[in-house]
Amino acid sequence: MLRSKKTLLMLALVAAVCLMAQPALADRLADAIAESKPTGEPGYMGIPGGPQLNIIIGFLWAIWVGWIFSTVGAFGGIMAGVGHITIYGLGDYASSFGKGSKMNKVVTDSIRVSNQWLVGCSAALSSFNYYKAGRLVLPLGIALAIGSVAGSWLVPWLTAGKISLKAYLGYFGLFVLFLGCYLFYQTTPKGQAGKQAAKKAAEAFQKSVKEQQQGSTVDMTEMGVKVQKFTPTVCEFTFFGVEFNFNPLIPVVGGFCIAALASFLGVGGGFLLVPFLTSVAGLPMYLVAGTSALAVLIGMVNSIASYMLLKQTPVAWGLIGAELVGIVIGSVIGPKTSKFIPDKVLKYIFIVLALYVGIRYTTKGFLGYSVVPPF
Repeated sequence: MLRSKKTLLMLALVAAVCLMAQPALADRLADAIAESKPTGEPGYMGIPGGPQLNIIIGFLWAIWVGWIFSTVGAFGGIMAGVGHITIYGLGDYASSFGKGSKMNKVVTDSIRVSNQWLVGCSAALSSFNYYKAGRLVLPLGIALAIGSVAGSWLVPWLTAGKISLKAYLGYFGLFVLFLGCYLFYQTTPKGQAGKQAAKKAAEAFQKSVKEQQQGSTVDMTEMGVKVQKFTPTVCEFTFFGVEFNFNPLIPVVGGFCIAALASFLGVGGGFLLVPFLTSVAGLPMYLVAGTSALAVLIGMVNSIASYMLLKQTPVAWGLIGAELVGIVIGSVIGPKTSKFIPDKVLKYIFIVLALYVGIRYTTKGFLGYSVVPPF
């Protein structure tokens, strides 16, 4: 409890510094302003005539972002994207400058890296909390993280300043829609075939939670993840008495591909990691959130550095500061509440959000309008 309070205080202080900082006019943003010649009161990132963002809305939305990511191990970046693109109106604002303008692309990249600041913060807190609870498969998370390093540096270097808002929205939605459909398939009887170990572990975990609620003394951490064997080609571990194993080389390759796609979309990659961890690694959802968070954290640190150091992508530090406070609150609540939600319900939360967000942004990106209403 004391550690949690210290973490909250530390991040609150960081956020306060961000709130007092002035948005940095990087050379890239200054060039975009000079080209577009916008007029009006300084708004987002100090751009004349830019949107005036309410940091209270950012704070409240970030609580939801932190909770959903720390609960299902995904959708933090996507929900952050929904906030920045739609709720704050930055998507329409970027589009107003035209597809080929520098301002369109610099605002689009700013949305991408702003999403990642929120996810990186949530991932750090979630990884720590799930590790303490014995619900993080450390070797698997490290293997994914190793692969993610190259992917999260490569894509920003190749695509920063080259992707328009319209193309970004379309690809953003398409990937989310595909993965929502895929995870829905995984809940069908055919998709569940071969997932008996995950089902057995989930049932054992749920039984222990119920016993704890009824007053029994249950050491949840002691029954958590225990690594039995780890070599370059084999890792074996147990979770609530159920044995699992995987080849560490597979998540290294998977981590590279996932981080590359996630960095391109400007999200954390959890929505890609969840299907990977449940399907390829065969984990129950109770282990997915923490393991996903660790891999996402490494990818976010690399991707943020790549966007901001290599490509001079600016962000609105005042908004980021308010959102970080919300992220901390949501990320602390998530691990404490997720154990009371059935494994199947966690999957359905993921599926519903994936279908909604996927349809909305796929149609908006490729058709020019959304066929589903906003939140």
